Amino acid sequence: MGVTLDLSRASASAVTPQAPTGPINLAGLTREGIKAALIAGEACAPDKAKMRTAQIWRWINHFGVTDFDCMTDVGKDVRAVLADRFVVARPEVTERQVSRDGTRKWLLKFAPGVEAEAVFIPGVGRAGALCVSSQVGCTLNCTFCHTGTQPLVRNLTAAEIVAQVQVARDDLGEWPSPAEGRQLSNIVFMGMGEPLYNLDAVAQAMDVVSDGEGIALSRRRITVSTSGVVPQLEPLGTRTGAMLAISLHATNDELRDQLVPLNRKYPIAELLAGIRAYPGLSNARRVTFEYVMLKGINDSLADARALIQLVRGLPAKINLIPFNPWPGSPYECSDWATIEKFAAVINKAGYASPIRTPRGRDILAACGQLKSESEKVRASTLRQASQAEPLAD
Repeated sequence: MGVTLDLSRASASAVTPQAPTGPINLAGLTREGIKAALIAGEACAPDKAKMRTAQIWRWINHFGVTDFDCMTDVGKDVRAVLADRFVVARPEVTERQVSRDGTRKWLLKFAPGVEAEAVFIPGVGRAGALCVSSQVGCTLNCTFCHTGTQPLVRNLTAAEIVAQVQVARDDLGEWPSPAEGRQLSNIVFMGMGEPLYNLDAVAQAMDVVSDGEGIALSRRRITVSTSGVVPQLEPLGTRTGAMLAISLHATNDELRDQLVPLNRKYPIAELLAGIRAYPGLSNARRVTFEYVMLKGINDSLADARALIQLVRGLPAKINLIPFNPWPGSPYECSDWATIEKFAAVINKAGYASPIRTPRGRDILAACGQLKSESEKVRASTLRQASQAEPLAD
């Protein structure tokens, strides 16, 4: 069983990553980042830096190597210099869990006191989706979300976000980057944190994972989920071309103020205006509204009809998410019959409303369950408790 750190005392203002000490890790850096590191480290002449960057980039991001000696098209003497001044390293996997349904979760340690979780969910998208984190902890305090109970420690760097993809591909055995038959086909920024409060790093990470000579995932298969940081919506679309998902969960400001406190700053009307202006929004690039189903809170047929009115005219689909319980949560999941009736109303209005099958509940890997602080209930205890509540098929 892995060891987790106590992050509960971390300051919410500690959001800037500290400058790294020791050899620079080239894994996860952008092309420009690698080039600058090579020049600054005097590992090659400036006029050869572009060529050397291209070589190293492909070894790291296409072949997934973590040893300079494996870079066989780089001269032996140059490899020795690289190994002396740089590393190609993964974060420490302090805990790895596999659910009964095949979902995998990794707790990754990036630095002392800095841990975040990533989750691979098979059978989502073309083949499988990796849910990545953009922050350690979160500031939004959404009342139905386990992650929201953990104070913000800091933003993750672009390299730390990319590292989550690299660790998943290590575990799945997907190096070199497969052109066909890949298991990891989609990335969703739906893990710990609010991505739009770390947009620079998120955008840089997307540049790395979408590069055709590396991990080579299409931007059309990368989705960024936000609770509604309205001023950052347009920059997100312009800079990344990512698919947009909105963590909505309520159809009126009074309830959403309670469920998603960010709504008090950016109310629903303002959020919808920002969505309508999202670059590239069309029938081929629909916005996804995420709606967690909370028993007796937001799951009535009146709520379903209000939701239809709210999104009318938008190219959209609505993901209905059965609430995933976590220790001490104040909510219950809506009954399955209630969820199906809710979905039927939305479908009849012409909107796709898939019901998201809960995945990884037994290892706290389902939507809204991620949290890395030491007080979380251990997996062994949860597995015993889950005997009374089997995962949905």
